[in-house]
Formats: sequence, C-alpha cells, structure tokens
Amino acid sequence: MNFDRFRVPPNTAIRLKDYPTEVNEPKFDKAAATAKLADDVKSLETLQAQLSAQNTRALLVILQGIDASGKDSTIRAVFSGVNPAGCRVTSFKVPSTEELDHDYLWRYVKALPERGMLGVFNRSYYEEVLVVRVHPQLLQTEHLHSTKKTDKIWAERFRHMNHFEQYLTDNGTEVLKFFLHLSKQEQKKRFLERLDMPDKNWKFSANDVKERALWGDYEHAFEDMLGNTSNDCAPWHIVPADRKWFARSMVADTIVRKLQAMQPTYPTLSGDQLESLADARKLLEEEKDCLRPASPASQ
Repeated sequence: MNFDRFRVPPNTAIRLKDYPTEVNEPKFDKAAATAKLADDVKSLETLQAQLSAQNTRALLVILQGIDASGKDSTIRAVFSGVNPAGCRVTSFKVPSTEELDHDYLWRYVKALPERGMLGVFNRSYYEEVLVVRVHPQLLQTEHLHSTKKTDKIWAERFRHMNHFEQYLTDNGTEVLKFFLHLSKQEQKKRFLERLDMPDKNWKFSANDVKERALWGDYEHAFEDMLGNTSNDCAPWHIVPADRKWFARSMVADTIVRKLQAMQPTYPTLSGDQLESLADARKLLEEEKDCLRPASPASQ
C-alpha cells in the first residue's frame, strides 16, 4: 500500500472534499492493515531503541483532527510496543494563565522531545490557527498588542510555524504531521456510541455537539492550515480516518519509513572501548563466587 498520495504538496490550495475520509483498497482490507500494523509496531520498537542509543536526533509526531477523529486510539495502537522511556506523549488542553502570559509557542517548545526521543503531540501549536481562528474571541485572552489583532495574524502564524519547523529540522528534530480526516457522518456515529456506552460517557461533552454547527468554519481553517504549512521539512499527511484500522496502519507506516530514512544506528565502539569490554569480561569470568552455601533448611 502506497500512502504517498495522501501527502500534501507545499504551497498548495487544499480542498478537503478532494481527499477521501474512507478508502476502499481490495488488496488492503482490515486483515491486511492489522497485520501490517503489527509488523510496523515491532519495527518501531527497534528503530526507537536505535534512535535512543544514537542520541543525536529526535522525531516529533503531530496529530490534529476534529473531535472523535481517533487521535488517542491511534497513538495507543501505533506506539504500543515502544519503550515508554524513549517516547513522550503530550496532550494540549486549554492553556493555563501562565501559558497565556507567554508567546503562543512557549508551551509547545517546553514539550519538545530531547535527542534520542520520540515525541508525540496530541493536538499542537496548530490549534492557534484552528480553534482560535474559529473562535477569534480567544485572541483576547492571549494579551496581544492591539497591532497584532488583525486578519493578518493567521498568515503571520503560518510563517512562524514553517520557520519553527525548519529550525527544528536543522537542529536534529524531524517533524511528521498527520491530519485525521473524519466525515461529519462518522463523527455523529462516534458521538452516539459515546452516549450509548457508559464507560465512554466521560469522553463526551455537550459542547462537542455545538461545535458541529461550525463544521464549515473548521473545514476552511483546516484547508488554509494544510495548504500553508505543509512544507518539505515537515509535510502534512491527510489520513482517511473513517476507518480506524486504515488510519492506524497509515500513520504507523509513515513513521516507520521516516525513521528508516533517518538511519538511526547503535554506536560503533572504538578499539579502546572494545578492549575495555574485554577486560570487563575477563574480570567477571575470573570473579569468585561469593554467595554463601545454601542452608539445609532452604534446600
């Protein structure tokens, strides 16, 4: 299965209706996707271990999408085999008072992965050109100077984000971005499932239904974001999300291929280091057994 066609070219006018929310591939059904996901999860475990051992680069994975698009479940499925010590997932909620007293990128910079790590952003700084754009009154809470409260702010933020991602890439942090493209009908279905299942009621908010009335506004904001911030160093991938098994497989495959292209390797030891290991082995093999003999009662 070739997922490259879902990658957004740089500086392209995007119409989401041109991208499917559901894909029918006869040779890539649920069974095939599930099997491939399992293989990719194993590959991701190995690649992450190599990335950690090399400790020179990092990978940041960004997931954006409308409510119920499957961000949480995709993260659980794709990163299920990764050593937790080498991966950090950050979910961004409503900014705190402290965060609002800083520039809008501040809280995201603090959560960036260090070298050798996989970082996952469940929502990200792109909320600043999505929910804030759909609800422009939120700009009033960001303590902006009056000269910044114009329609030009969105183009300015697109520029900031492109430059920021180029900066990250230049300094060893690669960036992958996924937009989980969900249909309005499938969102409704998932909302109803949350209402029908008591153990999922907590995930539902009455505000979620109110936001559906703004579907067109969100769609426009997503299109503008995707077209203006998919760049060579940090491309957007529009993931058909109506079928979770397809979305998970596509995300996993893209991450694995990205890491393979980064070519992480275990460090090669120098002659002196190998000699030191040989000395350590000799000491261990010559070490006398200092354990006390077992007492009769314990035998």
